[in-house]
Amino acid sequence: MNLLVTGAAGFIGSRYVRMLLDAPDAPRIVVLDKLTYAGTLDNLDLDHPGLEFVQGDICDTELVDKLVGGADQVVHFAAESHVDRSIAGAGDFVRTNVVGTQTLLDAALRHRVGPFVHVSTDEVYGSIASGSWPETHPLAPNSPYSASKASSDLLALAYHRTHGLDVRVTRCSNNYGPHQFPEKVIPLFITNLLDGRKVPLYGEGLNVRDWLHVEDHCRGVDLVRAKGRAGEVYNIGGGTELSNRELTGLLLEACGAGWDRVEQVADRKGHDLRYSVDWRKAHSELGYSPRHDFTTGLAETVAWYRDHRSWWEPLKRRVAANETREGA
Repeated sequence: MNLLVTGAAGFIGSRYVRMLLDAPDAPRIVVLDKLTYAGTLDNLDLDHPGLEFVQGDICDTELVDKLVGGADQVVHFAAESHVDRSIAGAGDFVRTNVVGTQTLLDAALRHRVGPFVHVSTDEVYGSIASGSWPETHPLAPNSPYSASKASSDLLALAYHRTHGLDVRVTRCSNNYGPHQFPEKVIPLFITNLLDGRKVPLYGEGLNVRDWLHVEDHCRGVDLVRAKGRAGEVYNIGGGTELSNRELTGLLLEACGAGWDRVEQVADRKGHDLRYSVDWRKAHSELGYSPRHDFTTGLAETVAWYRDHRSWWEPLKRRVAANETREGA
């Protein structure tokens, strides 16, 4: 079986590819990744005989058509995903997340490739004060990032309803784990604390997120690929809800730091207060349940960043250099 995986030089996609290649019945995998600032080839085993890497843009119609034409199935991770960057400028998010998804869907339709698993986010639902969102909840995104993902979700599902394309959509909670780019909250806080620097806490830190280990997320995505139903949406949750302030306390403790290392900053524009997904559908239909205990998973994640400075230090230097050039 030939599998095309987009965006797999990034955090979640690379973990998904490594998981599949570790299996005895591993498919042949082609990874398509543009290698933007958040992607690195260090996340992949390029010497693995079952892996082919292609650097390219999911908006490149000719390249996408060629790669999709050689695939049996597609798992689509590629996306611009940082909320703060989307607030500063939404253009790249619309181009990659909406136009890029449309380009892939058109190619899948031409070649009748499926299933096509479109990996999305719980942020498309907006904010929920209590309870948890089922997959049928209306979408109400509040950031340019989540609006672009909601648009791509609806576009993907429209290709199923209009053309009969086997599209399956996943919506996940906040991921954490090794190899996460250090602009996201957990690796940002860990790496800053390890360097003796302060960490920024938005507002009062009352925003609540459900935390999902990347390995659990990848298992959920593959269950959807292997056993999901065409045209369906599946929430993939982690089962650990924490306020940002609670999370900060755990990270400070894990890194041996005190609250004097926390810098309270102005809250993000349009900051959703709480996310929570109801993942009973994935459990009942596919047998999904998160396996990682958050306390253990977080400790292992902190240890990984402590032991892998050679992975994240160049990334942080690269981002700092880019920000300096952009601000010049």
